[in-house]
Amino acid sequence: MKKITSIGIILLVLCGGVAASDWPDAPITTAPQDVADIQHLMDTYHRAVVAHDGKGVAALFLDHGSTWVTVLSDQGFAAMKAKNPAVQKVRVSSYQDFADYLAHSKSDIDPRHGSVQIMSDGAIASVYFHFDFDVDGKVANRGDETWQLVKTVDGWRIVAMTYSANPAPK
Repeated sequence: MKKITSIGIILLVLCGGVAASDWPDAPITTAPQDVADIQHLMDTYHRAVVAHDGKGVAALFLDHGSTWVTVLSDQGFAAMKAKNPAVQKVRVSSYQDFADYLAHSKSDIDPRHGSVQIMSDGAIASVYFHFDFDVDGKVANRGDETWQLVKTVDGWRIVAMTYSANPAPK
């Protein structure tokens, strides 16, 4: 029985190695049209935020199951914790909360993105970039942000948005 089990394990290892080797070693290449379409999505997001268009922002997300996650940096967490002991390092909310904030905010808001990296296989995509979130002409928050996207029949939609938060000292 031990011999049969050993042979079975060896076959699984060998077959697993063959299946894994079928994947190309080449880096993921993203079609230029996907890059352009995803950049257009990012530009549309930016214009909607600046215009306080909560409905426009909400339309860029996959309606069901989308997440919005904020992660305070260690330094930001320590500073916020000193002001409010109940503050959480990781906060899960929703794009609807952000859309509502935009629709009711009286401040000038400008999210700026830099060092954008886009990877896609044509069905899913990942976007990673640095950001400054300006409120009334001053950086209120900065950090890195990642979006997970899916390509629907209506174009690219955001499934998840996660960003590090480094709030400006007040």
